[in-house]
Amino acid sequence: MNQKTFNHLGYLQIKEEISRFAMTETGKELILASMPSVNKKQIESWLDEVAEGASILEKSSSVPISAMGGMERLFEGINKGVALRAEQLTKLLEFLDSSVKMKRFMKDKDILAPRVASYAEAIEEIPELTAEIHRCVRNNRIDDHASKDLMKIRRSIASQQDKLKEKITSIIKSSKFKTYLQDQVVSERHGRYVISVKKEYKGKIKGTVLDTSASGSTIFVEPEEVYYLQEDLNLLKVQEETEIEKVLSYLTGLVEERETELRLAAETMIVYDVIFAKAKHSRLMSANKVMVADHNFIDLKEARHPLLGNHAVPLNLTLGDEHNVLVITGPNTGGKTVTLKTAGLLILMVQSGFHIPAAPHSTVGIFQKILIDIGDGQSIEQNLSTFSSHIKNVIEILKEANDSSLVLMDELGSGTDPGEGMGLAAMILDQLERKGCTVIATTHYSEIKEFADLKEGFINGSMEFDLETLKPTYRLIIGKGGESQAFTIALKLGMHPELIERAHKITYKEEKRYSIENADYTIKKDWEKQVSINKYPKKEKKKSAERVQSIYSRGDNILVQATGEHGIIYDGPDDLGNYIIQVKGVKRSENHKRLKLYIKASDLYPDDYDFSIIFDSKEDRKTSKLMQKRHVEGLVIRKQINE
Repeated sequence: MNQKTFNHLGYLQIKEEISRFAMTETGKELILASMPSVNKKQIESWLDEVAEGASILEKSSSVPISAMGGMERLFEGINKGVALRAEQLTKLLEFLDSSVKMKRFMKDKDILAPRVASYAEAIEEIPELTAEIHRCVRNNRIDDHASKDLMKIRRSIASQQDKLKEKITSIIKSSKFKTYLQDQVVSERHGRYVISVKKEYKGKIKGTVLDTSASGSTIFVEPEEVYYLQEDLNLLKVQEETEIEKVLSYLTGLVEERETELRLAAETMIVYDVIFAKAKHSRLMSANKVMVADHNFIDLKEARHPLLGNHAVPLNLTLGDEHNVLVITGPNTGGKTVTLKTAGLLILMVQSGFHIPAAPHSTVGIFQKILIDIGDGQSIEQNLSTFSSHIKNVIEILKEANDSSLVLMDELGSGTDPGEGMGLAAMILDQLERKGCTVIATTHYSEIKEFADLKEGFINGSMEFDLETLKPTYRLIIGKGGESQAFTIALKLGMHPELIERAHKITYKEEKRYSIENADYTIKKDWEKQVSINKYPKKEKKKSAERVQSIYSRGDNILVQATGEHGIIYDGPDDLGNYIIQVKGVKRSENHKRLKLYIKASDLYPDDYDFSIIFDSKEDRKTSKLMQKRHVEGLVIRKQINE
């Protein structure tokens, strides 16, 4: 298995959907980390668990699984010499309560779900720990009754706070200080009680300035009279914190003593979370547990693609006993690719312990590898790169494939010359069959049907097409190769039978009659228009040489319009209107449509001008003069013209 297979078949998306049903973060992570197994007993065990989970949900939709938030951090913190916090103990209390509920919930499920119910036996009730946390922790804080000393300290704190408030209230109500105060409100700054004093009366009230307002017009003063009362209160609060830490350490010790039981209970609850997440997804899809074969065998009945929901057309597919290679031919948009992906994804799901939307008497074999070559929808202009990509994939598949592999190949041999593409496709399928692979391949080459009919171990398949509605039904038909239906569709849409018969003969090198029964007058009238030919014969076209007149003369200075270069006419035109021109000492051919006259030769040179000075090299001119005088063996002049 590889990431490419998972991505193309939608396996990651299925895991994401199932994980949404998990209540715990660890449960979600475990589902997302699921991988297909090749162990038959393990796969069957997973499928049984989900089946039992679905049975429980059918009887009771409310399963006591809590989110277990914070439990992971709690386990990380124990036995580290640091006391647990009150909020962590509250979370632990919720977990213990949920665990006990799950244990009791599973007590009467032995007959309905024996395997799943037995897991609850690993959950141990710890009543003494539960009772102590209940007694000591309330509303995420240590309760007054957690210890006698803590209760005594908190009573002293309450008494001291009353004294302090009474004292500071008397100050703000005193007529002596009324003028100095901004308002008659007691505030707190840095945990100490203060009064608000107008800035200009700073020093009128003895005490410590602890803060100033944003505008600076008010200062917050702790009066001298309450300073010592505040210090006594702070001392009591320190004593309170010390006592709280003692209680937390005591409770942490109790938790650490039962760490093994707590971890086992947490693991069991996560197992339940994963099982019931799979079961909920199974029920949502109306999925089933299917049978698992210990050899390469696929027998899917009424199977649907899990990501298409109720819109998916049921698939019936059997492969692996007499035939190991299924070749699906037929027109595009008929559902060939969806068939490939459905088979591949359902097999991945079964090997991961997920139920699939198929009839329960379906059977799926175990494959060590699922290798795929499925197109990415590139455009026609990118066919070269598409073909190269396909071939690279095929080479990797041929290297990796063995007799425990399922190979899925879409549009095999496409993107190249039809003859060579068909030959490659046949060779690839033959080689994979020799390796013992189970193969499902789609192709638009009709010739592959004949190859599959004759080859042992191969079977043809096609996607059904409704000729009445001219639409695909997306149903797979095993044992029959698909027809392109192009001729039948063209006939049904109104093309003359005679034209279709001619097309058939060109394609298949044989005669075949096409007709529409009871064709009405309107149809026949339209047919006549299609096969009628022009009343007047076509005018014979003049030869190219006659059509293209000589526009330029030897020596004319011209402009090559596409490049902006200047050149000189050397020779031409030919039958197609091409001239030989010389640009920067190099001769090349250019069509007259690309040229524009710049200066005529008659305006540049005298009538008897020797153009060899321009067009020939000094050596060629010497050779030419010598050849005019006498014959010299092996002496030649070579002219090079760039196209």
